[in-house]
Amino acid sequence: MYHIVCPAKYRRAIFSEKVDKVLKDVCLEIALRYEIVFLEIGVDRDHVHFLVQSVPTYSPKKIVQTIKSITAREIFKKVPEVKQELWGGEFWTSGYFISTVGKHGNEEMIGKYVKNQGSPQDEYKKLHKQKREDYPDQLRFI
Repeated sequence: MYHIVCPAKYRRAIFSEKVDKVLKDVCLEIALRYEIVFLEIGVDRDHVHFLVQSVPTYSPKKIVQTIKSITAREIFKKVPEVKQELWGGEFWTSGYFISTVGKHGNEEMIGKYVKNQGSPQDEYKKLHKQKREDYPDQLRFI
């Protein structure tokens, strides 16, 4: 399981209600197509936290590349006004933060960290939450 943080390009506060909805929908489509389960998706004004689990054959880098490339393409397509705020044609910064999350209590600690990260509590929005029982069988390796 991985905790991934992806900032928007130039740390712009671009996550509006419309962008949040598109982001969540695209992530759930990624989950159907790829073996990546989004346990939690949360947004702040200028960055997104993902708590994901995937099969061992996907490297952490591949997971991040998949998420960032598909979400950026679809957000630009479905919310074209975002391009005006982000010149240069890039949605995400080139960097990201990723850490592993173990099964012995760390998931709850990371969840609390994500909720209390950065801005005041009322600016963080949980877009998606999935229970461990809902994982596909092939992803129950942790």
